[in-house]
Amino acid sequence: MSDTGRSGRIRATGKRRKAPAKGRRATTTLSWVAAGVVLAGGSGLGYVYFKLDGNLKGVDINSALGTDRPDEVDNGSQDILVLGSDSRDGDNAEYGTDEGGARSDTAMILHVNEGHTKASIVSIPRDTLVSRPECVSDKDGRSTVPAAQRQMFNTAYEVGGPACAVKTVEHMSGIRMDHYVEVDFTGFKKLIDELGGVPVTTNKAIKDTKSHLDLPPGTHQLNGEQSLALVRTRKSVGDGSDLGRIQLQQAFMKALIGQVKNVGVFTNPKKLYDLADAATKAITTDSDLASVNQLMSFANGLKGIGAQDMRMVTLPVQYDPRDPNRVIPLDTQSQQLWQALRSDAPIPASVTEGSAGDKGDAGTIVKGD
Repeated sequence: MSDTGRSGRIRATGKRRKAPAKGRRATTTLSWVAAGVVLAGGSGLGYVYFKLDGNLKGVDINSALGTDRPDEVDNGSQDILVLGSDSRDGDNAEYGTDEGGARSDTAMILHVNEGHTKASIVSIPRDTLVSRPECVSDKDGRSTVPAAQRQMFNTAYEVGGPACAVKTVEHMSGIRMDHYVEVDFTGFKKLIDELGGVPVTTNKAIKDTKSHLDLPPGTHQLNGEQSLALVRTRKSVGDGSDLGRIQLQQAFMKALIGQVKNVGVFTNPKKLYDLADAATKAITTDSDLASVNQLMSFANGLKGIGAQDMRMVTLPVQYDPRDPNRVIPLDTQSQQLWQALRSDAPIPASVTEGSAGDKGDAGTIVKGD
């Protein structure tokens, strides 16, 4: 991945949407990734500022993609691509070896409405077959990877890194991504441990030999390793596909939001610093967010949004008739979804009608406490 350090970042000069209103630091967030961003944003204390700022890694998405992108919508709403990377580099090597390169194990579009009072989260199954646009290779940063049809969504990150992932989402949706946030396995695990774990209740046993998760029915305080296993579990829930795993992830995200609110980090400076340190080490962002000041501004814009203010959906899909191990978007419902986000409107219930991602009981197996 072509990251640049703080001193070497190139700042984009393109027009951005209106800055969110200022106010007290955010105490909740919208996903396990954004949780880290908010906590980092609340940690701009003078004596730790430079250390936290030095933790951050930035990727200049605007420079990489140039002007061939959807138009800006200057109304105060925001769209953020959030990825969980399955790279096995560094500390992540314990989870296996890369097979051809890192891929986006989890992908979500976070849409924050104009008034920053509501949010929509759209999960994109990694096995979704898409038309991948032409991208610059992430291997050398110079050669071109040609456009291709019927490519799994997560291969965009594999061949072209964050910029290609953003470009693919923009190509699919017609929506410009204002920001990019990525978290890795190890960073996610450490962040959960610093939070003291996340309480969840399972109404069925979950035992997955791939993720090594073994939970009987009942209430559990999941540590970082267990939380990571839960959001990676797929074989033992629903039909064993990525769609069941997404339902688990969405249920876990709501539990995590509740835990962030309940920890009371802002009355405990050491806890606040430890969380901020873990969060800023865990994430890679676009260069416009890759500083503590920018994260603080971003966090302020989320301060009024809680779990009850979110609508979580999965991109409407059906199993591919040519390959049952893959899914393809439902055209009509997908266009309704993208139009709702573009118009800053609530996602209509009709979006999920007939979608394979809206079937099964994986999302009811886990609930937050």
